[in-house]
Amino acid sequence: MIRATMLQLLRRFRRDSAATVTIEFVLLIPLYFAILVSTVELGLVNLRHTQLERALDIAVREIRLNTGAVADHDTMRDMICDLSGLIKDCESSLRLEMVQLDPFAWVPVDPTPDCISDPKEINPPRGFNQAGASNDLMLIRACMRFKPIFSNWGLGEDLADADAVGLVSLIATSAFVQEPS
Repeated sequence: MIRATMLQLLRRFRRDSAATVTIEFVLLIPLYFAILVSTVELGLVNLRHTQLERALDIAVREIRLNTGAVADHDTMRDMICDLSGLIKDCESSLRLEMVQLDPFAWVPVDPTPDCISDPKEINPPRGFNQAGASNDLMLIRACMRFKPIFSNWGLGEDLADADAVGLVSLIATSAFVQEPS
């Protein structure tokens, strides 16, 4: 008796097609929303990275035009922050690294950039060598850390999971030659 009633209800449910669009909508809307949020997050990451690279290039151009007079870390960081409009809390999210390279006796640069591990603790920058001699090749690398806007959805979740603190690193690199004095 119960079995016959259950079979009858299942047959009636299978024949009824009144809510099929609603079921498809409920199943697919999270996927569409995740794609939308990921697209916005990727666009913002690209915009921040472009602004960071542009600001670093302008700062390096300023160094080259001033005959290689490199300022200290904090002055360079503030110059880059002023040129880039999308770096929030610049003092706690941007770190610079500048090393002298010898093109004739090549030693590769450390592949891991000097980034801020935790915005609450400020450590001195690693390897900011501003005393390059004339005609020395200098490499400057900027690392900006930020928290994704949508850190619990889509791409923002994947980017934030790569780090224990939940921050994403953007790295920009540039090189210049110290002008003869």
